[in-house]
Amino acid sequence: MTIAILDAAGAEAALDDLATVLHDSVLHGASVNFVQPFPLADARAYWQRQLPDLRTGKAVLLVARQDGDIAGTVMLGLDTPPNQPHRADVKKLLVHSRARRRGLARALMQAIESEARRHGRSLLTLDTEHGSAAEPLYHSLGYILLGIMPGYALSADGTAAQPCAFFYKTLT
Repeated sequence: MTIAILDAAGAEAALDDLATVLHDSVLHGASVNFVQPFPLADARAYWQRQLPDLRTGKAVLLVARQDGDIAGTVMLGLDTPPNQPHRADVKKLLVHSRARRRGLARALMQAIESEARRHGRSLLTLDTEHGSAAEPLYHSLGYILLGIMPGYALSADGTAAQPCAFFYKTLT
């Protein structure tokens, strides 16, 4: 496994691979802002919409590769208000179903924390569906549960509003 930053040009060249990971994640139940049915074209369009922020430095995209293929992603949102230059948002931690349970998500999170430090950020925030497979990972990495909001977002299958867990971590 290797982890690398993809700039806007690299992300544009890898749009199909990025879309495949997002598409697979949603089809396998990840609650990451989309509901099924979720066409691959919509996944590709999502990543296309991220390109301007990657170009301007408002976001950083990391990918994990296995056997040369993109198997996971995570983004760091750096576009914070002027009174929050120390904070960043963790977004779209995704691991393709064929690559799960192999440490990719943990490695991506550790790498995004390093990237946040490199950008002078000392506070990370994120959210995930309460009860999801990601929640224990965040706890194990030292993220602190801020709270749980009931009925925050629809599940990936679109059948019911699910609670959302909000986390933060202070980087040292």
